[in-house]
Amino acid sequence: MFDQKKQVKLVGTVKDFQWTNPHCWIDVLVPDPSNPSAAPVAWGVETGAPVELMRKGWKPGSLHPGDKVTILINPLRDGQHGGLVLGVLGPDGKVIGRPAVPIK
Repeated sequence: MFDQKKQVKLVGTVKDFQWTNPHCWIDVLVPDPSNPSAAPVAWGVETGAPVELMRKGWKPGSLHPGDKVTILINPLRDGQHGGLVLGVLGPDGKVIGRPAVPIK
């Protein structure tokens, strides 16, 4: 489902953070850098289960709608706007939890 040979960095605004089983989700609005006047593109990215995130230092309130974030993902193989989260920089520019790979 996810292309683990590719990594994509998304820079955008959190629309929603869903702390749910079996996996948590982050909906993020990502502007198109080649067309700043266009509407942002909605991406849905999957994380691990809440218990897995808690073990990595996440909390249900780690992200909020409106937060400016950078998210590193393995994209979906089919090219749709989604993927598997590898790491997140929060609105303060700090890494949230312990990411699967280094993120800058």
